Amino acid sequence: MASKRNAPPADVSKDQDALSLLMADHKRVATLFAEFDKLKEDGSDDDKSAVVQRICQELSVHCELEEGIFYPAVRKAIDDKELMDESLIEHAGATDLVAQLEAADPEDDLYDAKVTVLAEQVDHHVQKEEKAMFPQAKRSGVDTMALGAKMLARKVELLARSRPPVAASAGSKAKGR
Repeated sequence: MASKRNAPPADVSKDQDALSLLMADHKRVATLFAEFDKLKEDGSDDDKSAVVQRICQELSVHCELEEGIFYPAVRKAIDDKELMDESLIEHAGATDLVAQLEAADPEDDLYDAKVTVLAEQVDHHVQKEEKAMFPQAKRSGVDTMALGAKMLARKVELLARSRPPVAASAGSKAKGR
């Protein structure tokens, strides 16, 4: 049962290229931010916390894949140092907010604001990647299939480490609240 939980998301296939994998991540996180938006007004703290935990996990894994595998390959292939540098700085800002949210409770005064700002930053970053970086990577001849395979293998590894087994997850949640 735990192995299914640690499997890659259903929208990821083994023959998927890096760009498709990253865009699927973008879509999944946008859906989670929309889900949080609906909970801001009348959602329970537990529901908000659960969505934010998923957002933080998705973004942490996504950033590690981009910074560790995708960006180095693209940086070598395209002549746009500014775009690549800005992307790393945007990741640093998002990573800082993720860390703040992981340490926060939904009752905290700035919790909702932090999630909203993170969503805005991520949306800006996604637009820049999908409209500027990804087309340049495609034109450059980067082997996105090989990168995708490498990224998928790493993603499975990261998810296996970051997700507790299902039984432990249910028990620890009950104890933590």
